Amino acid sequence: MAKNIAVLGNGYVGLLAAVGLADFGNTCIGVDVNQQKIDSLNKGISPIYEPGVEEYLRRNLASGRLRFTTNAAEAIRMSQVLFITVGTPQMDNGDADLSFLKQVVETIAQNLNEYKVVVTKSTVPVGTNRWILETLTNAGFTAGIDFDVVSNPEFLREGRATQDFFHPDRTVIGCESPRAQAIMEDVYRALNLISVPFIWCDLETAELIKYASNAFLATKISFINEMANLAEAVGADIHQVAKAMGMDGRINPKFLHPGPGYGGSCFPKDTAALVHLGNKHRVPMRVVQSAIEANIKQKERMLDKLKLLVSWALHTDVDHIGSNPLEGKTIAVLGLAFKQETDDIRESPALDIVQGLLLSGAKVRAHDPKAMTNFSKIFPQVTYCTTAYDAVEEADVVMLLTEWNEYRSLDLDRIGRSVSHKIILDTRNILDPDDVLEKGFLYDGVGRGLIGKQVRMTHSPIHA
Repeated sequence: MAKNIAVLGNGYVGLLAAVGLADFGNTCIGVDVNQQKIDSLNKGISPIYEPGVEEYLRRNLASGRLRFTTNAAEAIRMSQVLFITVGTPQMDNGDADLSFLKQVVETIAQNLNEYKVVVTKSTVPVGTNRWILETLTNAGFTAGIDFDVVSNPEFLREGRATQDFFHPDRTVIGCESPRAQAIMEDVYRALNLISVPFIWCDLETAELIKYASNAFLATKISFINEMANLAEAVGADIHQVAKAMGMDGRINPKFLHPGPGYGGSCFPKDTAALVHLGNKHRVPMRVVQSAIEANIKQKERMLDKLKLLVSWALHTDVDHIGSNPLEGKTIAVLGLAFKQETDDIRESPALDIVQGLLLSGAKVRAHDPKAMTNFSKIFPQVTYCTTAYDAVEEADVVMLLTEWNEYRSLDLDRIGRSVSHKIILDTRNILDPDDVLEKGFLYDGVGRGLIGKQVRMTHSPIHA
């Protein structure tokens, strides 16, 4: 049976939950404090770029199963199932900031008028749902209102979130009440019909599954990046290494793609929160901490690689004291989002790399199909260009930072005629090295050892 659902918080996760649950046949009210966002959503305009989301948004608005409001109290009283989907950003100490969540829980406590299932979809530290249960128990005891608390973490991949919501690998539900379990089965009946695996567990287990999953994936990225750095040093090809590793069923090829480091809304803050949780319980997360440190170093390494390329092209010694090969240069940066198919720049490697370029005295001309508006709020001094080819005009060097498909088939002849120095640093390895080198570029990727080979071929004193 379809349920009346309130989705409290309509950011990335909340919007996907609202349109998805409505498409499952439930009646959903999306709640957010931002009136401008609510007005746009009710007009069928998504505040985020995510392939497919606006189609589902408009379809379910038209069906009458979905609407948006700023009136949280009314939405809570009208709904049987309450999804908490507010942000839990990282604090300075690495822990998750639960201030938004606590405000929502307080509002729920003030509006308990009948039995409700409170579902936490926000990523929260282990123990948070137990705290919600205790807080609402204290509030509901006086009013004599019954309720249940459920942990239902999300596993959406930005750029593929719509597909992930409707066809997830698994659905994790921390639930300790048969009544709540029956209701959650109704809420997700559409997923049961397509045989999606359900993991039923307690609250703490569900919370830890989310953190453990993200930490493991982040660790895989940091691991393959460190292997890529070693491959450069010894003259190996990291793509062949990763391909062979991925053929081992125990390892799997996913997340074995070298690059400038991981970013986004989940991996950085979730790994930091897990390390903080481990320290709190005196169980150091040494592997995860190392993954975090390796990720920071990887972004720094991209700047070092660019300096090496420019130094070699200009026949200067990058190791010379006081040498700054990037000073006065114009760098065309292609890609600002932390990954393709999203406008999300949160913790994007481009943030640190562009900052490093500017601090080195370089000028930056940038292009990204979707993320330039968000990026310009942080770096207004960057020149933003309507196309990749506009970005390379008047530039000295090209740096690829995001693996957008349109960058895979760049017109290298056109770029070669535009840039002052035919230099490309491809931090995502999306270009064919043979094609780029054939066009006369000085080119390097990540983990391919290309610059080292080019330098050794000419007997240069500069080494990679």
